[in-house]
Amino acid sequence: MGERVISQRANDSAGLYLLFAAGKRPGRAAIRQFTERHPAVSLSHDPFDSPSPELVTANGDAGTAPPQAGPDLAEKVWVELLRDGLTFDLRGMVPGRACPVPLAEHLFDMGDAPAPTTCEAMRILPGPHLAGAGRSVPVIRGMVALARDLVHHFDDLVAVAWPPAKSAIGRRFFESTVTAWLEGGAFPALGLTAFREGLDGALHSVGLQHWIGQELRIEPPLASDRATATRLGVRLVNQLVLVGGLSESERIIAPDGTRLVLRPSRNGKFIRVWRE
Repeated sequence: MGERVISQRANDSAGLYLLFAAGKRPGRAAIRQFTERHPAVSLSHDPFDSPSPELVTANGDAGTAPPQAGPDLAEKVWVELLRDGLTFDLRGMVPGRACPVPLAEHLFDMGDAPAPTTCEAMRILPGPHLAGAGRSVPVIRGMVALARDLVHHFDDLVAVAWPPAKSAIGRRFFESTVTAWLEGGAFPALGLTAFREGLDGALHSVGLQHWIGQELRIEPPLASDRATATRLGVRLVNQLVLVGGLSESERIIAPDGTRLVLRPSRNGKFIRVWRE
């Protein structure tokens, strides 16, 4: 188990964060109850279910003692959950330490940015055997689906944070948009990506690179109307996630009939959009 913990410490911003009201994080028993009530999810591994010298009780029963307090407790209290044939580690359960609350610059269905004083974080990470595919759409989709199930089950789960987009998403907005996507609807571009205005007036996506390896840049003056440009950005992000990015120029018709050009930047890191 030691090697597994060390490997996942390599990137503390990896995975998806579940933000609970302060003092309301669940423990192993609550997670086990969650899996018993959700047929799509199963508890595939709990280190404390395995007999070890640390877990032998006074009457000689093995594997039933609760986690023991100590400096390494946070590294011991975790479980592996299986959903859609994919395994994910869930960390930050009580009585271990909460995970750090990630920085959120883009808020969706939230009045204030989450803070350690008001919430405590748990984290979902792809299992070790998925390490090479942790950024593939099927794996991230499975992780997001698991988070949706947890949001649906735990009333004290107030928001979800997604570090690639520096976003925090309120529970109702997350559950509704993600459920629509999982059932065949549009990708939840507002939340799993975000948008910011550049110094030159362009509108930039934030976090799309995590999905397709490129960010979207809607050029001025097309981006001068922020609301209209954001709606266009949402549509384009949905399409780009479906096709997996853009390698050569394309021409499309916008919903308002405007003819647009989409072209990769010279370094391939951006997809630039402007009126033809």
